[in-house]
Formats: sequence, C-alpha cells, structure tokens
Amino acid sequence: MDHYDSQQTNDYMQPEEDWDRDLLLDPAWEKQQRKTFTAWCNSHLRKAGTQIENIEEDFRDGLKLMLLLEVISGERLAKPERGKMRVHKISNVNKALDFIASKGVKLVSIGAEEIVDGNVKMTLGMIWTIILRFAIQDISVEETSAKEGLLLWCQRKTAPYKNVNIQNFHISWKDGLGFCALIHRHRPELIDYGKLRKDDPLTNLNTAFDVAERYLDIPKMLDAEDIVGTARPDEKAIMTYVSSFYHAFSGAQKAETAANRICKVLAVNQENEQLMEDYEKLASDLLEWIRRTIPWLENRVPENTMQAMQQKLEDFRDYRRLHKPPKVQEKCQLEINFNTLQTKLRLSNRPAFMPSEGRMVSDINNAWGCLEQAEKGYEEWLLNEIRRLERLDHLAEKFRQKASIHEAWTDGKEAMLRQKDYETATLSEIKALLKKHEAFESDLAAHQDRVEQIAAIAQELNELDYYDSPSVNARCQKICDQWDNLGALTQKRREALERTEKLLETIDQLYLEYAKRAAPFNNWMEGAMEDLQDTFIVHTIEEIQGLTTAHEQFKATLPDADKERLAILGIHNEVSKIVQTYHVNMAGTNPYTTITPQEINGKWDHVRQLVPRRDQALTEEHSRQQHNERLRKQFGAQANVIGPWIQTKMEEIGRISIEMHGTLEDQLSHLRQYEKSIVNYKPKIDQLEGDHQLIQEALIFDNKHTNYTMEHIRVGWEQLLTTIARTINEVENQILTRDAKGISQEQMNEFRASFNHFDRDHSGTLGPEEFKACLISLGYDIGNDPQVLASCMEHAQGWPLGREITHFSFFSSLFCLNSPCLPSCGPWGSSSPALPACPLSGSSDF
Repeated sequence: MDHYDSQQTNDYMQPEEDWDRDLLLDPAWEKQQRKTFTAWCNSHLRKAGTQIENIEEDFRDGLKLMLLLEVISGERLAKPERGKMRVHKISNVNKALDFIASKGVKLVSIGAEEIVDGNVKMTLGMIWTIILRFAIQDISVEETSAKEGLLLWCQRKTAPYKNVNIQNFHISWKDGLGFCALIHRHRPELIDYGKLRKDDPLTNLNTAFDVAERYLDIPKMLDAEDIVGTARPDEKAIMTYVSSFYHAFSGAQKAETAANRICKVLAVNQENEQLMEDYEKLASDLLEWIRRTIPWLENRVPENTMQAMQQKLEDFRDYRRLHKPPKVQEKCQLEINFNTLQTKLRLSNRPAFMPSEGRMVSDINNAWGCLEQAEKGYEEWLLNEIRRLERLDHLAEKFRQKASIHEAWTDGKEAMLRQKDYETATLSEIKALLKKHEAFESDLAAHQDRVEQIAAIAQELNELDYYDSPSVNARCQKICDQWDNLGALTQKRREALERTEKLLETIDQLYLEYAKRAAPFNNWMEGAMEDLQDTFIVHTIEEIQGLTTAHEQFKATLPDADKERLAILGIHNEVSKIVQTYHVNMAGTNPYTTITPQEINGKWDHVRQLVPRRDQALTEEHSRQQHNERLRKQFGAQANVIGPWIQTKMEEIGRISIEMHGTLEDQLSHLRQYEKSIVNYKPKIDQLEGDHQLIQEALIFDNKHTNYTMEHIRVGWEQLLTTIARTINEVENQILTRDAKGISQEQMNEFRASFNHFDRDHSGTLGPEEFKACLISLGYDIGNDPQVLASCMEHAQGWPLGREITHFSFFSSLFCLNSPCLPSCGPWGSSSPALPACPLSGSSDF
C-alpha cells in the first residue's frame, strides 16, 4: 500500500514509542518476540530459499534484512554491499532502513549501528516496525485499519463462539479458544470445536498451533507453555501470529472467488456472439442508408425561383435535423459495440472479431466520409444559388428602405426652416435655436452619404436591368431635388438667427450678472433661516457658549448682506429701463434664474425676524447648562472625597491582616473600630445618592469633574462593608482555632513572617507554588506529589484546587492539616509536643 494518511501512520506506529519500556517491564516478552518474529521472518525468507536462526545475529550484515524487505514488498532495493567490513554492513542496513522510511514509517531511535552491533532490543524493534508496515497496516475492516482493523476482524469472526471474547491482543488469547475459533470459522473440518474446554488452555493452544502449521501453512510462532505461563502474553507476538491467520484466510477466500469466474465464461461467449450478429446487421443497415443518400446530395439542378430554392434548403435542413442525427448515433454505437466486443474477446483470450467483407469499421468510416463530402458540396451549392437570387431582391429592398428612411427624415424639415420663431425668442432661446440649427446642419451633412448611397443603388439596379427601374429613377430624382432645396433654406435661417442674437446680447449680460449674484445671496438667506430655526442639543456650558459666539458673529454680517441685497435689486431695475427704452419684445423672465426681487425681499424680512428668537433660545439654554454644571461640580466634589476614602480603608484593612504587630485580639479590636468608623460614614453616601438623583433627573450623562460614578461608589462601599465583616469573622475564627490548638504568639508571628516573605507582590495571597514553598520553610516537606499539594490547599476553608491562599485561609490550612498530608515530624522537630485536636478535622496531627 503506497498511500496512507498520517492518522493511519500514527495508529500503527504508536507501539514504537513504548518499545523500550515494554522490554524492560517484562523480559519474558523478549523470548516470545524472538520466537514469533523469527518464525514470521522465516515464513517469508523461505520463499527466497533461505532462513535465519538467530534474529539479532543473522541480520547484522544487512543482506538477509534487504532480502526480507524485497520478498514482503515485491520491490527491488538498491544493490547491497558484499564486503565483510563494518562499513559495508552499516551501508546495507541503512539501505534497508531507508526503504522502510520511504514507505512512510517513522523509525524511532533505531540506527544501523545498533543493528550491526547485534543490539537485540533495537533488532526486535525494527522487525516489529516491518511487521506493522507490511503485515498489519494494510488490514482494513469497516473503515478501521491496522491494529483496530485486525482486532475487529477477530471479533467478527469469533462472535458466534461461546467462551470467546476477543478484546485485546494479550490475555484474550491465553485460553487458546480464540485461535481455535478462527480456524473453525474458516475450516470447520479441521477442529472439533465442541470438544474443546476453556479450562484446558495448553490443549487448545497446541491444537490450534499444530493445525495451523500442518494444514494452513502458518509456521508455529508461539509456545503454548510460554503463553499459559505468562500473566500477560506479549501483545506484539500475538498480533504477528494473528495477522498470519488473517492473510492465510484472506488468500483462501480470494482463491474461492476466482473459481467462480469459470462459470461465467459460457455466458460471456454467448454474449459475444450476439454482439457480432448485432454489429453485422447494424453495419449493413448504415451502409445501405449512405448508398441511398449520396445520389440525392449530388443532384445540382438549379431552380428558377427563390421559393423553390428555399424549399430545397428546407429539405436539406430537415435532413440535417431529423434524418442524419439517428444515423450518427448508430455509427457511434457501432464503433462502441465493436470496441467493446474486441475488449471482451481480448480479455477472454479469444481471437479478435473480423467483420464480413465491406463491413469493417474502416469501410463504414470511408462511406461516411463520402457522405459528408457530398453533403458539404450540396450545402455550398444551395447557399451560392440562394445568394445569387437574393442579390437583386436585396438591392431593390435596400433602395426602398434607404429612400423611406430619408423621406421620413426630410418630412417637415422645409416647414421648420421657414418658420420665424426667433422674432419673439429671448437671447437664451436664440442661442438654443442656433445650437439646434448647428446640430441640424451637422445632421444634414451626415445624410449626404445616404443620398449618395441611394443614387449608387439606383445606378446598380439600372446596370443589372432591374424590372422596376423607371419607378426607382423617378423616386431618386425627387430625393435629389428636395436635398438641394433644404440646403438653400438652411443658409437663409442661419443668417436670420445671427441677427437676432446680437440684439439680445446686452440684456442677457445683465440677466446673467443678476443670476450670478442672486443665487449665492438666496442660498445664504436660506442657510441663515435654516440655522436660525435649527434645534440644538448641548450637554455642557462650553457647547452653549460656542453656539452663542457663532450667533453673534452671524449678526455682525447682516449689514454687509443688506448692501448686497440692494446691489442685486439695482441690476434688475437697470434691465427694466433698457426694455422700456428700446421696446424689446421680452418673451419671458430671466432665463438664468427663477429668483425674483420679491422673493429676495421676503426672505430678508424673515431672516431679520428670526434673529431675536434665536437670541432668546440661546439665553434660556445657557441658564440651564449653568445649573447642570453646578450639579456636576457638587457631585464631583463629594465623589472625589468618598472614592479615595473607600480605597484607603480597603488598603488599611489589608495591612492590618498581614502586619505582625500585636496579638489577634489587638487586630480584632482594631478592625471593629474601623467597622464603626465605616458605618458612621453612611450619611455621606446617602447624600451623594441624592445628588446623583438630581443629575439623573437633569439628564446629565457625563461629568468631567470626577472619574467616579455612582455605580463605582456603590460597588466600592459594598466591597468595603463585605471586606471588614469577612476580615473580622476570619480573625475570630483564627482566635478560636489558635486557642483550640494551643499555638503561641511566637508561632503565629513565625507563620506571618513566612507568609509575608513568600507574598512577593504584597497581594495578600499565595499561589500553589508559593504556598508549597512557604510550608517547606515552616518544616513541612509535602514532596512532589501534586495530590498532596491539592489536599493541603483544599483544607483552606474548603476552597477547590487552583484558588489562591489568602492570609487568613493560610492559617486555617495550617491548623486543619491532617497527618496523611504531612511528614510525621512537626515543624519544631520530632520532640515537639503534639498540638490539640483540630475542631474541624478531629485530628491531633499538625
């Protein structure tokens, strides 16, 4: 098997990692492995006419090792070295190891030098690797492979047998019934399984081994006495022997399958005869159809009318669409049948099929080529004839189409050129009419090509003697005359438009200037109205002050804006004077803008009305923000005092718990005084809650005057109350435990000093390793067993493994330790007096 995934490799190579430990644990296994591996190797080497006697000696020169790999793999290895020197032997062994590695096997700690030196451990390990790769790895049963596949195969084969329960490759085989069941399942005539007894393993094993060697050609690889006399037989030896059973029975099953193939030969021969008959009939029918079709395709008699030629083309298309495709399929099927028949005959070692004269595949292909050649010529002839008849009709139709398009385009063009719409048009309309006229002139020039094409087509129809040439010529002449008239009218209209344009240019310049200045001024007024009416949402006094400043800057621009308004109105008045003076016919209003002087004056009045309203709104919001700022400062001042006070108290309580000044009673008294002072601080917290309520009602969301929020103060206050209460409780419990154990104040000070020494970060807690080091410093050697450390830590008020030990839980753990967790010697030597019994554990051991 050349390909296998990495998971399979890991599965069957896993025992390699345990090789050294297995041999050292049970030397009896070495004997079993020697015998089993030697027998396995000889079962393959005998195919090459040789064998080995001593497994660690006979493989030292690498020659028989390379021969073994060639036999079991069926591949040729590199040419071996024939010298007797050590370097030649190492080279041969390395070639064998490289070949094993090339099969995807990872060799663990196996080197050529160890094999050459006769290292039995490494030699057995190498042979086991070869057995795994070439005898066990390829075993696959229901998507399991290697060891699991072999075990599953054994379980399936022995499932119907009583007293057989194969769960592994060691003790499951000790009674011999597993081996007997495998043989009986495949060769029931060799063993009378009903007479076997589970309490007679030697008889069972010897029976299985003798039958396997005599009738199944499986060499005896194990000794029954060794298996029975070993508490746990060697797994590798059992696996090697069982794999031989698997390969023996798998080969027999394949031989039985091959015998069944003979029964199919007659049926195959009959099927081949039928295929020959079908081929002959299909080939005859196809050749007859080709013979009838070719004369029809070679008929080249032309038709006089387009309709008749179209009918011939339609008949040809029907042939291509309806008649030919089935024959193409028949030809393809004929070739498939021929190739299939030849393949079957060749696989059956029968002579190749030779069709009758004229019905060979090559004959059919030649006839088919003639058919396609005639078909191609017939198609080209049809298309050429149709193109020839279509030429005249196409030219006539082309003339009619181009003439109709041109006449449709010229329709109404003369009336358009004669109209005098420019007399009442504005300058912008005059310019638009001029651009439109220029576009018409471009369009007129572009149609020049069409007129020339119409004349050219009419000339070609005359040369080809088209039957309707008189009507074509008359229509062409009419188009040419009309074209000349359009050219004259176009020139006349251009001159009239240019004269009118000059008259209106002066007025247009004034209109343009008005529009350029009115548009931005109108936009400015609309933006000002929008800003003055825009609602604002501010949260700080700085934001409202910024809005007020911007509003004052806007009011300062109003005088200049009024001057611009008067200048724009003056331009409009000048236009009115020019119209009245020169009696210009104005067809409409200013073409560049829709903004009228009335609109400008109306919007200006609206802007002036909105300014005082904006002043009042800004003033009211400024007052509200001042009130909010006072609330922020009031809350921030209190929070900045209360927050640090809580933090300070928390730190002071922590220092009391780790300081070594005074007794536990002094600490308890000091802590109760702290508790009283903390409780007396509660009114300030309540006052801060009242200020926080006012801030919430005012919808104030941030406060730059403090980093503390009410939620932070609440959490800190609750933690402070909880900490002082828990600390007082822990000191009280410590006093009770100290009194019950009879610990002196000096010992307590020693415990505190050790705890503070190993609390490097002054966090008031010890991790597991720090806790262990602290116990050692006090004279408790709990060893390297993590279970002992876990048990010690669990005494710390029942905390689970992994939690840190606090100062007070450290004392509790010391007072409550049971004797199994510590040496028999206490921290003050073996002569130190025993402590009183722990009230929690009931033990007097410290």
